[in-house]
Amino acid sequence: MTHPQHDRTRPWRGIMVATALPLRPDHSVDYDAFAEHVQRLIAAGCDGVVPNGSLGEYQTLTAEERARVVTTAVEAAGDGARVMPGVAAYGSAESRRWTEQAAEAGAGSVLLLPPNAYRADAAAVRAHYAEVAKVGLPVVAYNNPYDTKVDLTPELLAELHGEGSIVAVKEFSGDVRRAYEIAELAPGLDLLIGADDVLLELALAGAVGWIAGYPNALPEASVALYRAAVAHDLATALPLYRALHPLLRWDSKTEFVQAIKLSMDIAGLPGGPTRPPRGPLPAQVAAAVRAATEKALAEGLS
Repeated sequence: MTHPQHDRTRPWRGIMVATALPLRPDHSVDYDAFAEHVQRLIAAGCDGVVPNGSLGEYQTLTAEERARVVTTAVEAAGDGARVMPGVAAYGSAESRRWTEQAAEAGAGSVLLLPPNAYRADAAAVRAHYAEVAKVGLPVVAYNNPYDTKVDLTPELLAELHGEGSIVAVKEFSGDVRRAYEIAELAPGLDLLIGADDVLLELALAGAVGWIAGYPNALPEASVALYRAAVAHDLATALPLYRALHPLLRWDSKTEFVQAIKLSMDIAGLPGGPTRPPRGPLPAQVAAAVRAATEKALAEGLS
């Protein structure tokens, strides 16, 4: 599938897939399978990849593995602008070091959670983003108040953007009403869809990108859905969204890594196991994911 020219001036826009990381049965990283997966996603029409996000199990990687995931992604993508590494860490200094590593590897932007070792206040959040922004790579904020216990409210996002610390936000709160408030308070801040199961709502509200989970398993169908949604082509988007929603909603559940990897395995793509403490899905959950994936594949979605 052809896709619009990737926006090199604003490389965080478009479909940026938060890549799952293929693991072998012994839980070692299969870098060759990962490189092929990155190439496959871009060939399917995705604009780029976000390695070392939570879907990529970055918390369980050694420093050497985490760095090699970034360099592998840049090499496989063929254009570092297409790569937005996750640079979350417990301390601002470590996040800055990962951002420097991303810059050295040639990445075009980075994705940064707020401080997540404790419930940081606004001043700490602002200092954290300002420190990482000093590297000079565009920083995309990641608002995930469920996992971080820190809420990047529209007001705080507007402050961060006004201070020059962020260019965009991956909005994962699930509260689609925020899109309009963010646009009012920070009109220059790019809104990126951060949860697969509110894709259509945020696309209609003006999102210019999607940091995406389920394209790992169904890339072509996901690309078709996103392109139709941002074009406000509801005749195409709505039936696709309904068909995919039983899968897309897993992106917002605790078991999202295992669910997406299972869907990848079923679709013939390299998923594999997850690293502990994430274990295999309970049988009932696995059966639900399998049924939804097989139904989508049977309907010709891939």
